[in-house]
Amino acid sequence: MSVKKEIIWRVAIVYIVFLLSGLAIIGRVIYLQIFEKEKWLAKAGDFSIKTMSIPADRGSIYAADGRLLASSIPHYEIRFDAQCTNLTDKIFNAGIDSLSLQLSRLFRDKSKQQYKNELVEARKKGNRYHLIKTGVTYNQLKELTTFPIFRLGRFTGGFIYMQESRRVRPHQNLAGRFIGYTTQDPRGNIVGIEGAYNDQLAGTEGIRLMQRLSGNVWMPMNDRNEIEPKDGQDVITTIDVTLQDVAHKALLQQLVSQDAHHGSVVLMEVRTGKVKAMVNLGKDDQGRYLEIQNYAVGESTEPGSTFKLPVLMAALEDGVVELGDTIDTGNGSLSIYDIVIRDDQYRQGGYGKITVEEVFEYSSNVGMAKIITEAYKQNANHFIERLYHMRLNEKLDIDIIGEGSPEIKYPDDPFWSGISLAMISHGYEVRLTPLQTLAFYNAIANNGKMVKPMFVSELRYHGKVVKRFDTQVLKSSVCSRSTLKQVQQILKGVVESGTAKNLRDDKIIIAGKTGTNQIYNKEYGYKSESEVSYQASFVGYFPADDPMYSCIVVVNSPSRNVYYGNQVAGPVFLEIARKVYATSIEMHPALKAGSNRLAEIPYSKDGNREELTKVLQQLGLPLEHKNTSTLWINTEKKENVVSFVEREIIDNLTPDVVGMGAKDAVYLLENAGYRVAIKGYGSVKSQSVPPGARIRKGMQIILEMSFI
Repeated sequence: MSVKKEIIWRVAIVYIVFLLSGLAIIGRVIYLQIFEKEKWLAKAGDFSIKTMSIPADRGSIYAADGRLLASSIPHYEIRFDAQCTNLTDKIFNAGIDSLSLQLSRLFRDKSKQQYKNELVEARKKGNRYHLIKTGVTYNQLKELTTFPIFRLGRFTGGFIYMQESRRVRPHQNLAGRFIGYTTQDPRGNIVGIEGAYNDQLAGTEGIRLMQRLSGNVWMPMNDRNEIEPKDGQDVITTIDVTLQDVAHKALLQQLVSQDAHHGSVVLMEVRTGKVKAMVNLGKDDQGRYLEIQNYAVGESTEPGSTFKLPVLMAALEDGVVELGDTIDTGNGSLSIYDIVIRDDQYRQGGYGKITVEEVFEYSSNVGMAKIITEAYKQNANHFIERLYHMRLNEKLDIDIIGEGSPEIKYPDDPFWSGISLAMISHGYEVRLTPLQTLAFYNAIANNGKMVKPMFVSELRYHGKVVKRFDTQVLKSSVCSRSTLKQVQQILKGVVESGTAKNLRDDKIIIAGKTGTNQIYNKEYGYKSESEVSYQASFVGYFPADDPMYSCIVVVNSPSRNVYYGNQVAGPVFLEIARKVYATSIEMHPALKAGSNRLAEIPYSKDGNREELTKVLQQLGLPLEHKNTSTLWINTEKKENVVSFVEREIIDNLTPDVVGMGAKDAVYLLENAGYRVAIKGYGSVKSQSVPPGARIRKGMQIILEMSFI
């Protein structure tokens, strides 16, 4: 073959290969366009278009009186489509200066020139989703819609906004663990009311179609959602904010004074089981007391002497003792196998021979151990069954997640021993949470009926009630009528003449039981040479003759060498009872018709003369303010009148603000040039810079209030 023919042959082969390859490509394109068109369009959509969920507005949580406990506040993310279809250069150039100026004035974070440079640069780059600001409030959003360019809307002015929400609590740490929270971590942490009613609060998510831009930024394809979200329901709780605040302050003050590790308080309506206050305060690493854990619901511990009530009730139900029977408690010490049970009075020689009623009122461990071991040593099963019959071994099955499990072991338990009856008789070798203990005492106040603690009364949607919750009865009667009357009597006796007689009050009669017990530690048991921890508690109800509220106070690990229930937990209970009594009209007897008694003249804080005059006149209180012309005055309480005394304020000298409220004191001192710090609440008790000292502008002055 000649060279020419060989070259032509080779060129032909190359031509044929390219021709066949081209035909194959054309054929594949035709096949994809006709037969697999839908498949590849769908895949392309997956990469450039997708649906995103739109969170619904989460429902709010309210107190019983309608005050807000938790709510979602809307905030907005503002973006700018610098290349939107109808935004011409003429429109952009005419409005950019004014827009930049107004953005700078509104947000006060950048200068006009900085905003202008950013927006001009975004337009040069063709940015379709330029971020301007996050965390924008609704009022700011409304103002933005009036700005040049932005007021033209999304398709002409490039104005884009996305709503976000942030959960807020107006009362901050108050009832923190009760309100709770939810998290999105893998463990799905859900706490308190937020967790228990998460499905109702969350609502239903909506759907929005999003388009991917360069830089993996997703932008809504249109202003309307594909599916609109449905708002969550509002939860109306049983909490009374005023009583919650009272309980919080009372417990906090005692925890601080006793340097305790943590404590809890629960206040409940006797007949309904509605929880009106629940406080849980624990010390953090910095020594602050915060709502760290829900101890009232989740901490199951040995209750100590508060458990003597169901123990004695079991004995009374079986008729093995009567309240008038005599028990010899000896010198206050009792040895059973390798343990020694002691009374608090054993160092003083013990109680000797006392009645069963006094055994309970004095909280004699020896007396209770003798009663139970003698009565049930041959029939321990029956004793435990009595406790089970009172529903003490079952959870309350409350709405809030994390309830601790009660433990009352049966005689066939591997850990049952020859001392178990004696230990159980005074609150050891059993475990209950504070709320479970309260529910039992509440049943005694409620004439034997045990009701489930109730945290939520209603669910509402946009103000309309969609569900109401009624009181649930857990057990119609925990004991016989005769036993009930006897234990109601001895619970009053504890306060009248027993371990809690320091809680006697002239106005309100309290019934209840103290508890003091050592806390078991896995490392060293109940006691070691260097470590002994105690739990102090008081649980009861008031008014004793017509119970309206039950309450439990538990203080864990007080460290001031004071750990008895009547000294540590009792005062908190008493303060709460007094405040409840003072604010509950239904607890006060009605005044007789025609009564014309003059109320005692109240004490008044010092302060502004005009404001005090207005308040006292509105209250109809007699006022004496002869020869007082100064703006600031002192008040004096006289027998039948409130008297004003002039208080002189001299320029450049530190004013005397002792006796004033925080509002007036801060006003005076800040106007004088001081920086004011306040410790506590009430009226000013002392000031760090003495009155009459020359003022140094910018200096801090500390005001110590009457209630710390």
